[in-house]
Amino acid sequence: MASDAYEAARTVLAVREYQDRKVPDDVIGRIVESAHLSASSSNLQPWHFVVVRDQERLRHLGGLVKYGPYVAQAAFAVVAAYETESPFGVSDLSRAIQTMILVAWAEGVGSNWAGFGGLDAVREYVGLEASYTVLAVIPFGYPARAIGLGRKKRKPLTEVVSAERAGTAFQ
Repeated sequence: MASDAYEAARTVLAVREYQDRKVPDDVIGRIVESAHLSASSSNLQPWHFVVVRDQERLRHLGGLVKYGPYVAQAAFAVVAAYETESPFGVSDLSRAIQTMILVAWAEGVGSNWAGFGGLDAVREYVGLEASYTVLAVIPFGYPARAIGLGRKKRKPLTEVVSAERAGTAFQ
């Protein structure tokens, strides 16, 4: 039997259209707590998360994310930043972001990674100190339309996974 974690990883899809429906506070809490619980190198936790729920602030935030205007329609968003001086900040924060995306999906909440660096205006807007770099803004909400769970376009596993040494078939 597949685990809930595997099912979430197997079926998660990027969601860019959201229902006009609030996500309950306890669900938001679990999503954010999952990021807090994510592993980090030497347990330094070189991150900070800002949860934005106010619709007017979400609209403004959507205008600051070049490739994520759909942030404006989300039920909430998480601004994810790392300590700029941390050599592990990007990888540690990326782990935390993916954890939030999977936990949200398991709760029936869709999301998508919006932006990737170049988000100084977002950092300033949410009041983060200059010692942080915003890596992404992650909008969350219930999907606006039915989406096919697990229908992903991926290369065959045999093209991207080897056993023991590159080029040796994984079985």
